[in-house]
Amino acid sequence: MSEKPSLSDLATRTPNTRDRYVDFVRAFSILTVVIGHWAISIVWWQHGYIRSTSVIGEVSWVWLSTWIFQVMPLFFFVGGFSNLVTYESHKKKGLSTGAFLCTRSWRLLKPSLYFLGIWAVVQVGLHLLDVGAGTGFKVWGDTWLLRGMMPPGATIPFGPLWFLPAYLIVILLAPLMIRLHRRFGLRVVVALTALTALVDLVGFGGHIHGFRYWNVLFVWLLSHQIGFFYGDGRMQRLSKRTLALMALCGMAVMIVLTNPPVFFGHGADYFSGLPHYPKSLLGTDNEAIANTYPPTFVMVGMTYWSIGVCMLLREVGQRWLQRSRRAWMATIYVNSVIMTLYLWHMTAFLLAVLVLWALGLGTQTVGALPFRYHPDVSWWWQRVPFIVVAGSLLAGIVILLGRFERPHNTSG
Repeated sequence: MSEKPSLSDLATRTPNTRDRYVDFVRAFSILTVVIGHWAISIVWWQHGYIRSTSVIGEVSWVWLSTWIFQVMPLFFFVGGFSNLVTYESHKKKGLSTGAFLCTRSWRLLKPSLYFLGIWAVVQVGLHLLDVGAGTGFKVWGDTWLLRGMMPPGATIPFGPLWFLPAYLIVILLAPLMIRLHRRFGLRVVVALTALTALVDLVGFGGHIHGFRYWNVLFVWLLSHQIGFFYGDGRMQRLSKRTLALMALCGMAVMIVLTNPPVFFGHGADYFSGLPHYPKSLLGTDNEAIANTYPPTFVMVGMTYWSIGVCMLLREVGQRWLQRSRRAWMATIYVNSVIMTLYLWHMTAFLLAVLVLWALGLGTQTVGALPFRYHPDVSWWWQRVPFIVVAGSLLAGIVILLGRFERPHNTSG
């Protein structure tokens, strides 16, 4: 029986031809999501269940950080790279499209099934012990789906679950989108961009809220489709001037759409009384709409902005990862447990909250009703112990469960 290769062995075996930067971007994206969620979450206990909101909605200037650290477009972008490369590898080996879909889907679903299974056991325990109020919907009689915590749309601990159906749909559509990429190239990107604009126009202009959910598909497919140009090498051949123009155009779209002049004073007619799109690229509880769920055209601007900047930094990043063995080993490790990190990071944060509340930290938000907490200096400095404790707990979870994700493989 062969032993599992060490990180050092994997680093040594990495060929010079491997694009290490795409692995780094994937790892950077997931760590940004993890630490970002820990840093911005305001948590409190209300009527028998845990509640959370974002500091972005409570402090006026924090929205600016989302224009730098909203990394989901990058995650789908590198997913497009990986899916194209993996798909072509399967075809060269004579494997079927079905084999590709099974391989990519199972990598997503396997750690997710562990997450859902363990939390199902926890929820059964909460029901039997009568801990926490019932939430979600009634399964039968007076029995609710969940106890003590909100349904998956809430951040703690089930917020990460939104990603599973979104990315699974992207995977299932990948073979079709790859064929469209080979035949029509850039025209597919233009079409997805136009479709996103059309959905916003109809959804907002016609006050058809449900229609806007088409952009869950179109916006993330757009990032994924641009990733194909990275996977086939065409994006690497773009000049720095072109990449800078791409980034600046994306930034310009965000600036224009999040300020009143874009609608010449008539924005309130479209956005539930708002004169423009929200500035935050994460959802908040005090805005009538959000730019993320469902995504708006502002996220298209963020897609071009973040991918343009990402590719401008590629050469520097690639050289650094080839030169720094430690950085590359860390990148390999994060990629090997990336879904475990993502799925469990808010569970770790929930456990950290319970521990630190017992020690008297973070209790300024407990029982604040009606809830409108404006973070003070003490709340900000307490982010440090919350992040440290959550990080330590997540490290333990990864040690226990990470081996079930991809025990013998590097990222890809």
